[in-house]
Amino acid sequence: MATKKKSRRKAKAKPTRKKTSQKAKRSKAAKVKRPVRTVRAAPKPKPAPKQLPDVEVSMTGGQRLRLAALTGRPVVIYFYPKDDTPGCTTEGCDIRDNWGGFSRSGAVVLGVSRDSIASHERFKAKFGFPFELIADEDERLCKLFGVMKQKSLYGRKYIGVDRSTFVFDRTGALRKEYRDVKVPGHMQEVLAEVQKL
Repeated sequence: MATKKKSRRKAKAKPTRKKTSQKAKRSKAAKVKRPVRTVRAAPKPKPAPKQLPDVEVSMTGGQRLRLAALTGRPVVIYFYPKDDTPGCTTEGCDIRDNWGGFSRSGAVVLGVSRDSIASHERFKAKFGFPFELIADEDERLCKLFGVMKQKSLYGRKYIGVDRSTFVFDRTGALRKEYRDVKVPGHMQEVLAEVQKL
C-alpha cells in the first residue's frame, strides 16, 4: 500500500519547468525593441551677419547691450564651446595676455558660449579676463552667426558650438571670420587683423 501512495504522489507532482538555454534567452532579448536614441539634425550652415546685428544680449557684470551700439569701434566676437575647459581657457587667456594690443586699438572683445551668467562670472573671475562674456543659453546668437554644427566625441554625435571668431570694423561691417578655429596662435592673428582697422 505504501508503494501505491508514493506512486500517486509522484503522479500528482507538478511537471518541472524546462530550463531555458542561454542561446534562447539571447534570441528572446534580441526581439525586445530598445528605444532608439535620436540626434538632432545638424543645422544647415548659415553665413554670419555682414553687419553688427541689432540684438540685445546679457553679459557679465549684470550688463545688457545692443551689439549694433558698438559701431564706431572695432569689435571681436568669439564663440567657444564651454567655460573653464582647456581649449576655451587657453583662448581666453591669450586675449587677456594680449589685452594691451586690443585696448590700444580701441577694440571691444566679447566671448560667447551657451553657459549661464553665473558660470561666466566664475570663469571670468578665475582667470582675470578684462573683457565681457555673453550668455547665449537659448542659442539665439549662435544660430544667428551659424556656429552650431554636428560634432562627434567617442563615437557619440551631438550638436555643439564650432569655435569661431568674427571681426567687425568701425562701421560695423564684417571684415574677417574664422571658423573651425585652432587655439594656438589664433588670437595673435586676430589682433593683427584688428590693428589694420
